[in-house]
Amino acid sequence: MIYLNDELLAFKTFPNGETLVDGEQILNVAGERNRIAFKYESDGDLIKLMFVNNFLEDHRLKASLVIYYMPYSRMDRVEGTSVFTLKYVANFINAMNFEQVTVIEPHSDVSLALLDRSSAKYVSIELLDTVVRETGFDPAEDYLFFPDAGAQKRYSKVKGYKQLVGYKVRDFQTGQIRKLDVVGSVDKTGFKAIIVDDLCSYGGTFLLSAERLREIGASEIYLLVSHCEKSIFQGKIPQSDLLDRVFTTDTMLDESNTDRIRIYKIGGM
Repeated sequence: MIYLNDELLAFKTFPNGETLVDGEQILNVAGERNRIAFKYESDGDLIKLMFVNNFLEDHRLKASLVIYYMPYSRMDRVEGTSVFTLKYVANFINAMNFEQVTVIEPHSDVSLALLDRSSAKYVSIELLDTVVRETGFDPAEDYLFFPDAGAQKRYSKVKGYKQLVGYKVRDFQTGQIRKLDVVGSVDKTGFKAIIVDDLCSYGGTFLLSAERLREIGASEIYLLVSHCEKSIFQGKIPQSDLLDRVFTTDTMLDESNTDRIRIYKIGGM
């Protein structure tokens, strides 16, 4: 999906699969300075982004870009003969020469390092206060849980909360997590926990985290993720009692068929 100055742009497809771009709609919405919001759903959205930006440039109109979720951001390193797809997507975006690029909750600092004139906005940190109020979370008694060291590093700027961290042990042959240990100690049982991370796919890691938190005494467990893939509905989270509720944004999901998954309509903010 491509939004221009908060209006969703309409695209049609020719029978052979080519994209038909509505230039009249773009010009009706465009101004001297423009904001494009990019909500990735498929690789075709990258082509649409290129068409819209090039059309604006042809009319001598500048634009900044907000990326709801940076595509390929999990491919942020090279291992063996793996393809560094994040770098190539960043090169593609850089070639469009946006005035400024804002990435919502990047998976790692690599995205910002690869994108020109880029900065990040961490919506999960901004949402934390809201989730704390809605769940009755007490910072003096309850705990934030980061599933791994990467999440802990990403949200290290969060202050004033008691924290626990997960340590995952993977099977290098299958890539599956064999076990997850909780690093840190709890004062007593019956506490609430909010698991904080950037991305949920099927949700297996978060269910394993919740299982371990229950074992050490958590009475209520919530998940806060800025990005939630539609695949969450194919996993076990919607039916599981391990998590009391999931809080996320509309950077990926548009709607939920269960009230156990709450979507905040904040998009690119």
